[in-house]
Amino acid sequence: MERMSDSPSPTTPALVNGDRLTRREFERRYEAMPHVKKAELIEGTVYMPSPVQFESHGEPHSAIIGWLFAYAAATPHVSAGDNTTVRLDLDNEPQPDALLRISADGGGQSHISDDDYVEGPPELIVEIAHSSAAYDLHDKKQVYRRNGVQEYVVWQIEDERLDWFVLEDGAYLTLSPDEDGHLAGRTFPGLVLDVGALLHNELDAVLSLVQQQVGGDAHQAFVNQLNER
Repeated sequence: MERMSDSPSPTTPALVNGDRLTRREFERRYEAMPHVKKAELIEGTVYMPSPVQFESHGEPHSAIIGWLFAYAAATPHVSAGDNTTVRLDLDNEPQPDALLRISADGGGQSHISDDDYVEGPPELIVEIAHSSAAYDLHDKKQVYRRNGVQEYVVWQIEDERLDWFVLEDGAYLTLSPDEDGHLAGRTFPGLVLDVGALLHNELDAVLSLVQQQVGGDAHQAFVNQLNER
């Protein structure tokens, strides 16, 4: 859908933080406000985040995107997304900071709609949260769980903490790091995170670890599985 003007039309009300809307009405108002760069519908309520600061969001966000891109570049049928709107259900249309998805051709859970949105749950979503009080760890987490997002990573900047949740029997379980402080999910073999390096902004170490894992036996078996779909 193409955005044509910088303000709502006379017949389209403005999108306002806290509004209770259907997904259809949310999209209509969002499309009429091209100057708004991020808005989400969570459990039928509109959320419009504050302007993004560098150290508390912009820089961590770019680190996550680099990590996911390094993996996606080496893995056919897998792609990374940055601030991409996702249609999950009739009351929820989030715009996660980052996502990793398997294409429909590779047997993934989501597909790209005719108007270029992600429809259905990506396999992995990452959110940059200010603290544990953020809605990313509460309402949004429950939405992702209920809709079948297989893995959910939340980086809490103020608390200097990162949690990686995996979906098991309808509930999110928290992964524990190994003895080296590394976290590895279950959906994407080879996607390993050096948590300490990430929290200390040592992006070279974060990327190096992923590059060591892709092409290994587990990752290659996963690639073969995707190519056979």
